Amino acid sequence: MSEVASSPERRFAPVKSSRTFNRILDTYGLRTKKVLDMGCGYGEYLVCFGKGSVGITSTLAEVEYGKTHGISTIRGNVELLDELDIKERFDAAWANNLFEHLVGPHAFLIHLKTHMREDAVLVLGVPVVPRIASLMRLTKFRGALAAAHVNFFTRETLRLTVERAGWKVDVVRPFFFSNTFLDFLASFFAPHLYVVARNDTGFRYHEKKLKEWKDEPLYRKLVTVGSDEKNIN
Repeated sequence: MSEVASSPERRFAPVKSSRTFNRILDTYGLRTKKVLDMGCGYGEYLVCFGKGSVGITSTLAEVEYGKTHGISTIRGNVELLDELDIKERFDAAWANNLFEHLVGPHAFLIHLKTHMREDAVLVLGVPVVPRIASLMRLTKFRGALAAAHVNFFTRETLRLTVERAGWKVDVVRPFFFSNTFLDFLASFFAPHLYVVARNDTGFRYHEKKLKEWKDEPLYRKLVTVGSDEKNIN
């Protein structure tokens, strides 16, 4: 067993002192927002969010740790949100180092909308493949190709994936710098990016897609969420 696994407390200090994470917290007011933290681990990010925030993890040890430390966590699969006992809606959604592990990233983003408020903000932290392919030879850029990952994104495909699932993208940036221009430049070379987006309550699938899916039971729920306003208000 690793030292970190046997001492979960070691995870908390680096998160709380992270300039990147604190910059995101302050920029989007997450310290006071009710956040749904997906893939929450032991709650190292979760404890920094506002009252009523909830974390989801598939690991029993992490849920048990949360129970004994007053951290609100639920055991479950984030790709099966509709099967979990989550009745409230959240002001924001947070997921770091999760998106690249999902079997169905698009379906995940669509179903997530049903648990979010109209003005909800989404923050996804994702390792990306750099625009300059030769950078993949450097160790710090190889994280995107980790053996456990099943999805692979560039800066551009990450933006498009989020937009086409009913979210209006504000920025895709590493949050290295407070200066937005410098951070924009850094985003083309950063190995890990955060996409920040707003819930698009007016989102509808294109009529061509609706026609394509109309007789397919597998897609019926996606079409309902993505086409019926009452499900996302």
